[in-house]
Amino acid sequence: MPEVPVAFEPAFLEKLEESRREALKDLPRARKAEFVEELFSWSPEETLGRLLEASGLPRAEPADFDIEGLDRLPVRLVHEYHCVPLRAPAANGKLALATGWPPEPEMDDWVFASCGAEPEWHLALSEKIGKCITEHLGVGAESLDASIETNADLEEADQDEEDENAAVIRFVNQVVAQAVEDGATDIHFEPQEETLRIRYRIDGLLVTVPVPDNLRRFQDAITSRLKIMAKLNISERRLPQDGRINYRAGSAILDIRLSTIPTMYGESVSLRLLNKKSQPLTLDELGMSRHDQEEIGKVLALPHGIILVTGPTGSGKSTSLNAFIRQINSVDQRIITIEDPIEYEVPGVNQIQVRPEIGFGFAEALRHVLRQDPNIIMVGEIRDRNTADIAIRASLTGHLVFSTIHTNDAPGAITRLTDMGIEPFLIASGVEMVIAQRLVRRLCRNCVRQVPFDRELLRATLRSLEVDTAEADRTETLPEPAGCESCRQLGYRGRVGLFEILRVDETFHELIVKRESARAIRKLGLEHGMQTLERSGWSQIRAGLTSLEEVVRIVSMNDSGE
Repeated sequence: MPEVPVAFEPAFLEKLEESRREALKDLPRARKAEFVEELFSWSPEETLGRLLEASGLPRAEPADFDIEGLDRLPVRLVHEYHCVPLRAPAANGKLALATGWPPEPEMDDWVFASCGAEPEWHLALSEKIGKCITEHLGVGAESLDASIETNADLEEADQDEEDENAAVIRFVNQVVAQAVEDGATDIHFEPQEETLRIRYRIDGLLVTVPVPDNLRRFQDAITSRLKIMAKLNISERRLPQDGRINYRAGSAILDIRLSTIPTMYGESVSLRLLNKKSQPLTLDELGMSRHDQEEIGKVLALPHGIILVTGPTGSGKSTSLNAFIRQINSVDQRIITIEDPIEYEVPGVNQIQVRPEIGFGFAEALRHVLRQDPNIIMVGEIRDRNTADIAIRASLTGHLVFSTIHTNDAPGAITRLTDMGIEPFLIASGVEMVIAQRLVRRLCRNCVRQVPFDRELLRATLRSLEVDTAEADRTETLPEPAGCESCRQLGYRGRVGLFEILRVDETFHELIVKRESARAIRKLGLEHGMQTLERSGWSQIRAGLTSLEEVVRIVSMNDSGE
């Protein structure tokens, strides 16, 4: 094996100014390849190719990684050197290791001291090594392990008994950073009898995060750290507490809503992550059909009226309202939004954050907004009769109003307003459109596959979805998830919307005034061409965007009352 230069510095680094070269030297090994990729706008493959050429080291693939051998290496060494063992035995009894950046000579000494064997180095994609380490040793394992010495600095830190608080701080930072990287909307720290379980909510589903084996003994310190970040009382463990954290993770700026609640084995902590730098989605990106967008566009062009978006928590209601606002935002419109929280900043729009704890809720804010000469008002949620009454009346006095409400389907929003005590004639006159929506997981574009199916089983499924069973005869294959590295072997990546749009025109006036049931309103809507959530789901399946299994899962949740 060719010897690695004492000061490894390939030719392409000579082009960098001294400050950047110094910055590269100071980076952890796990970040060096990524740093070079960003500087030169190279792909990971291109960066690895240049490193292989410059160092003369052989290449290793993820399939070569020895997962079982990873458990036999010191945790601190694995993280410090960003390395994993390989299955193929090295020559002369050496230990075959893959790393993402060519090693420095002193690394050989520390590997020999820790493992009793000289290393034989290979290079692999840095991101693949990092993913392997995280999946099998747990997020932040190196932060909570101080048992292995790998260099003089670490040895000195061990002798001084490295501050546990600093380790916990690093661990929490890594958990949040990993959540941002994975696109999680929530993080849950859940105390169990034997461990502290951490789960991310990704694309609407909970995913268990691999964690270090020794995490349980740091449970109280981790909870205290999170409460300190949210400025909560760390000594109060008997009562639930709520707080907020302003946090920066790399380029992401997060507004984190934190909630604690006492459980049998300690305090459970939940974090809702709101990324202020995330780009809001358009109606196209949400998966709304061109026809549905045209129908909504007609109502958005009206001078007054109310548009309601309905669905359970996490169904994308606020995202849709934000898309409406951006679509009609212009210099000749005064737009005011009342939100909790403000999820996306919209240039040119006056956005208000409600503060219920000081008596400034949706209803109070709406009263004051009406004195501000608005053309368009967005109310984050109609939670009570007071807010509903003011919103409906505002829509009848020359304002275009957007809001959300919790019901299972579009017709149910009409009867919900009636149940709140709103006069039916006001509902019939003010409500212009109700949009029910859900989010289903989007099939990963890299690994989606078309497969044959049991035609009779499909007919039965379509019948349960109230979709024309003749669709089964017009269908040859169905899209299904396969799983790849791009989607974490889940087969899905991102989400797409299902929409049920009820245009409340004069046809529905009599039914509403007579306080007819949601079933009667739904029947009339279907007669006038309303597409149900189920039929919208079938359209997304036929477009190859999601799977039948996923649509059935979401619809069954809807039927159960979620």
